[in-house]
Amino acid sequence: MIQVRQISPAQHLAFLHDWATPGSTAEETVSFLQTPAWAKVKQEWRSESIGIVRDGGPGGPELLGVGLVLYRQVPKLKRYLAYLPEGPVLDWTSPDLPEILDALRAHAKRRHAFALRIGPTLPHRIWRKDTIKDAIADESITALSQAPADVTNLHATRLANQLRHLGWRPPKAAEGFAAGQPKFNFQLPLVTWTDGVRTRLSEDEVLAGMNQLWRRNIRKAAKKGVEVSRGGREDLAAFHKVYVETAGRDGFTPRPLDYFQTMWDALNGEDPDRMHLYLAHHEGDLVASTTWVHVGRHTWYSYGASTSAKRDVRGSNAIQWQMIRDSMAVDADVYDLRGITEGLAADDPELGLIQFKVGSGGEAVSYIGEWDLVIDPLLYKVFDWYMNRRSR
Repeated sequence: MIQVRQISPAQHLAFLHDWATPGSTAEETVSFLQTPAWAKVKQEWRSESIGIVRDGGPGGPELLGVGLVLYRQVPKLKRYLAYLPEGPVLDWTSPDLPEILDALRAHAKRRHAFALRIGPTLPHRIWRKDTIKDAIADESITALSQAPADVTNLHATRLANQLRHLGWRPPKAAEGFAAGQPKFNFQLPLVTWTDGVRTRLSEDEVLAGMNQLWRRNIRKAAKKGVEVSRGGREDLAAFHKVYVETAGRDGFTPRPLDYFQTMWDALNGEDPDRMHLYLAHHEGDLVASTTWVHVGRHTWYSYGASTSAKRDVRGSNAIQWQMIRDSMAVDADVYDLRGITEGLAADDPELGLIQFKVGSGGEAVSYIGEWDLVIDPLLYKVFDWYMNRRSR
């Protein structure tokens, strides 16, 4: 019998440690959004660590998976959206998946959830750099999904079909509380796999995979004397100043400084190597700053900022190269540049971001996206309306 029950943060973290060990052949990554520490970052949500447990075996209870559940409350009602961002962490190819999902639903219902949202991190399709460049050059292709993928993971295809058959459904794209984690991400592989054998790429091999502009800008930054250093919590204020400048230039709403301080305290309180802060200086001036997150065999470029002044010294490229090198130093399989949109039309406002990330030599990776299981249809509609109204 499979049940879902609350577990301690220590039990949760121990499972993630074993699952995310570098060199593991597991297809699923472990997202930092599924660490116990992330609950401390998202303080506006109720939260709990859960374990998916098989009881009755000869060796006692078996922990099949774990998850961080965030509960978003319906205003004035003690009813919740139960959300597992980029989770839960489990074997999505397991033949026990229907029973696991039933147990997850039952647990969410006991917690007074009106709906349950999950986000499996099982890679579905991969487009390599040359395929993306060809698709951008083809005027008949306006979205990445229109281009044939270089790799399609049939396990992920089956999972999407299975979820649909079991009554799950994707949220309405980018509307209200449906706007969750990105389905499309850009990742730079740092290892190769051949017949199950893992081979680490050298720095020269990673550089050779980049386009000429990235390599030239990395060399230019070094020649101009850009210095990249690791910062501490006290340097978050300097990062935030440049981040606010970036937000004004690029037209997005910046997070407050205390958000990054909370993130630093939570993630590095769980693991002192979980979050790094990088600062790129030129002749004493801060020209770029970024945050980096590490869980097991995966690292992420989390937040980035740069000044309008001295853009010609290429501090952003220098800082990216240092984060990639540090990812290799912790034996990560993947350096993740996070979300992209799939628009490839010449007039798409996000095309420049894809082109910048393609220059790293990496690849676009799509997951099967987030999926909802509706427990109370009326409250689901009411909450969707409320969140849409708030976002206007």
